[in-house]
Amino acid sequence: MTAVEDRTGAPSPEIGKARKRKEDARLITGRTTWTDNMVLPGMLHLAVVRSPVAHARITNVDVTAAREAPGVVAVYTGADLAEEQGSLPCAWPVTPEMVNPGHPSIAVDRVNHVGEAVAVIVARSKTAAQDAVELVDVDYDSLPVVLDMEEAVKDGADLVHDHLESNTSYHFVFDAGEMGTGSDTDQAFADADVVVSRRLIQQRLIPAFMEPRSVVVQPQGENYTMWSATQIPHILRVMAAMVTGIPEHKLRVVAPDVGGGFGGKLQVNPEEILCLLIARRLGKPVKWTETRSESLMTAHHGRDQIQYVDIAADREGNVKGLRVRLLADMGAYLRLITPGVPALGAFMYPGIYKFPAYRFECDGVFTNKVPTDAYRGAGRPEATFAIERIMDELAVELGMDPMELRRKNWINADEFPFTTVAGLAYDSGDYETATQQALELLGYDELRAEQQRRRESGDRVQLGIGISTFTEMCGLAPSRVLGSLSFGAGGWEHAAIRMLPTGKVEVVTGSTPHGQGHETAWSQLVADSLGVPFEDVEVLHGDTAISSRGLDTYGSRSLVVGGSAVVKAADKVIAKARKIAAHLLEASEDDLEFSGGRFSVRGTPGAGLGIQEIALAIFAAHDYPEGVEPSIDAEATFDPENFSFPHGTHLCAMEVDTETGFVKIRKYACVDDVGTIVNPLIVEGQVHGGLAQGIAQALYEEAVYDADGNLTTGTFVDYLVPSAADLPHFDTGNTVHTAPGNPIGAKGVGEAGCIASTPAVVNAALDAVRHLGVTDIRMPLTPERVWRAIHAGGDGGDRATAGSNAYGGAQTETTTGVSTEASSLGGDR
Repeated sequence: MTAVEDRTGAPSPEIGKARKRKEDARLITGRTTWTDNMVLPGMLHLAVVRSPVAHARITNVDVTAAREAPGVVAVYTGADLAEEQGSLPCAWPVTPEMVNPGHPSIAVDRVNHVGEAVAVIVARSKTAAQDAVELVDVDYDSLPVVLDMEEAVKDGADLVHDHLESNTSYHFVFDAGEMGTGSDTDQAFADADVVVSRRLIQQRLIPAFMEPRSVVVQPQGENYTMWSATQIPHILRVMAAMVTGIPEHKLRVVAPDVGGGFGGKLQVNPEEILCLLIARRLGKPVKWTETRSESLMTAHHGRDQIQYVDIAADREGNVKGLRVRLLADMGAYLRLITPGVPALGAFMYPGIYKFPAYRFECDGVFTNKVPTDAYRGAGRPEATFAIERIMDELAVELGMDPMELRRKNWINADEFPFTTVAGLAYDSGDYETATQQALELLGYDELRAEQQRRRESGDRVQLGIGISTFTEMCGLAPSRVLGSLSFGAGGWEHAAIRMLPTGKVEVVTGSTPHGQGHETAWSQLVADSLGVPFEDVEVLHGDTAISSRGLDTYGSRSLVVGGSAVVKAADKVIAKARKIAAHLLEASEDDLEFSGGRFSVRGTPGAGLGIQEIALAIFAAHDYPEGVEPSIDAEATFDPENFSFPHGTHLCAMEVDTETGFVKIRKYACVDDVGTIVNPLIVEGQVHGGLAQGIAQALYEEAVYDADGNLTTGTFVDYLVPSAADLPHFDTGNTVHTAPGNPIGAKGVGEAGCIASTPAVVNAALDAVRHLGVTDIRMPLTPERVWRAIHAGGDGGDRATAGSNAYGGAQTETTTGVSTEASSLGGDR
């Protein structure tokens, strides 16, 4: 095939081109292999018996009837597997004192959340296994159920794990004054003219990925191949080997096409370990695929924090200090990075603002719920929500326009690079330009005028405008920084490029996609770097036997880190090919120029060789220089020196029906700076998907437990995930300030929309009804909660009070004498 050419005959640049994704055709038409599609000779099927109670001792498990059921091969209880199952890994001990109770893949003598595995059926068919689940009889001795974090941390509280001293897993503190990155926080608050305090709720969310989790394990003598719908095949391989004792080199992990993850597949799951253990015992291939109800009930959840936020400022609106205290729900156990998610967010609470003083505290709290872990944004959405909400509250307190308050305090374009009070070195940006473009996209002035008219006329439907000016830390790296935070892995990524004799190119990447478009974007990077046609590049991924090194996909790191490794490998290919070209052209390497995939001799335009021609020549190996190996293949590992920091301004215009509480997004506009844009079509898709999930948190989604610890939102009938019909048109734009820390200049885009949109939507709804005395509405903003906030005249039925202070009880007055107590709050507990 030939390269796309411009009028000069040179290959046209691929970076910046809106290519349709290579992978879409097979995904959309179903011509692919999901894990659950796999059928192996002699394959057995697993079904899991799960606890119907949240907290209890297991007194007896009777599997007699199940073992005798038609088609059943074996039944295993926790006692059967106790000696070999080990404990599921937690790779992020955020403090030296952190308490980890351990996490068995299958309960032995105690269950700690509804849905925990208590037995496993192995049968010749899926239906036989599922039928036999009903035949297992388990006796439970109920224990007190711990659900409320604020109650759980009190002295004398019932314990989730009775072998521990309390329900607190860890106490994490970042104090900028003590770290030398800021001034004394207590003094800053003591000297401030105005202090505003709020108690905010980050509700529990469910990742709700499209493809359910699925695992297939095939034993082959002492070797095992695991296929899993996972984001992290490389990490899974290491961790599974450590848990089960199977030598790592005897274990191959494959992530086939994976139908979404959103952090929900960044996990070492109990069922993956169980499949390995049972395949090893029986010497036969086994498969487990969850039902949707199992997914909602037992896959890890996200968010679930209580945020106590205090902000200090002078009368002119200059911020002086920020204090944050979190109670973060760990659930019943510590999963792979459970404790690290809120701690990672600690560095982002100051946002884009120049706080001179900052203190952050977090208590990780055990409850009898499903464990939490990474969910799209992982700590950054929670931080952005808190800072953007409290900035609006401060603006109201001061009688300032919320945008003017932000302008007064944000980092100016000429101040980059800028080291924040949290110690992060923001690399590049221009908040002013992105904001101005967003204001124009929204039609801000016209909407403000309409808002005023509606208020003056007492319109039943009021209009509000919400603002979120944000940044985030992306490209999860570098390794040394992660090491300083006690993270259990590095932040590097690996890639290899193989030049085939026919001129085609194979790219092997350690970054594993689950819907992001790696195959297309990586092909564009390599096509531009090597000057080969886009169509001639094939991207291989997701198989530890093919891509032996990698740290997988999460934290908006794929392009920033993984793509950079690809570019570095391409540079090495060119360097190796240059030596061959110089020899074949009988020229000095210094006299060669490389452009458009060809080496040419400077001053001799007719003399040249294409890199694809060199690939064939070195394959034949008839003529190449002494001391040079007959190959131009190359590999590279990239470990950035800093995170990357995308930013943007998101604006939401919201209509609120004051009689019914119904809310409707009138218009949504955002301008993001994600650095170099490799493929605008992919970037737009990532932004749209992120916006959908962030808006969903604000308006629709919440995982709810009843008083006995039962998940009452265990189906999509009750757990509301919005469809396209529920979402508005998005007006999007971009500014481009490249990231200096990687060769592409990319910053990351996968989580931006999810991080920025939630506070924009909530701020918009509050802006619409604040003149009616409303200062907070708990997410999601259901019509009932909004109606209660407007009409209840008290706390709206929610125990949350806006005046609770993180550092010493109620904070109901500022030093200006103006009350910060909420006059009306929405929602129920």
